[in-house]
Amino acid sequence: MIILIIIACIIAIPFIAALVMSKEYRIEREIIIEKQKQEVFHYIKLLSNQVMFNKWMREDPHLNIKYHGTDGTKGFVAAWDSNLKRVGKGDQEITAVVDGQSIDITIRFIKPFEGNANSCLTTVALSDSQTLVRWAFTGYRNYVNRIMHLLFNLPKMLGKDLQESLNNLKHILEK
Repeated sequence: MIILIIIACIIAIPFIAALVMSKEYRIEREIIIEKQKQEVFHYIKLLSNQVMFNKWMREDPHLNIKYHGTDGTKGFVAAWDSNLKRVGKGDQEITAVVDGQSIDITIRFIKPFEGNANSCLTTVALSDSQTLVRWAFTGYRNYVNRIMHLLFNLPKMLGKDLQESLNNLKHILEK
């Protein structure tokens, strides 16, 4: 009987923990790139360049992407569709651009799951030839998503993917 109680408690821990977890999340990574800030910002503000460095977009060589509007400006939309479950289907829309400093993006996921997230890429000049790039994802997670974040350590997994994307960006820009 005691063993059953212990097992029940172990199973209940993630469900109880999810009740008290924050409904909002933030995943952030950064990298230093050996290039001038304006050059780095000009590259990252164009969503069409993400196919070159974004880990998720690079996973599908047959990714279908459609663009609407003027890239690098508020209102520009990049919609993607992939047969690969990990890449899925959705779109991202530029919601704000502060020239030389930051670009805010709303991401709408359609499949394999529905949801929204916000992304922000910022640049900070560390010197004339060094730029810090910070990439953050924020969003709201319902109770089920909080359980998933706990069980699968999604912040760590997504953080790793963000870092890989930033490493790709550094490699491209420093060539």
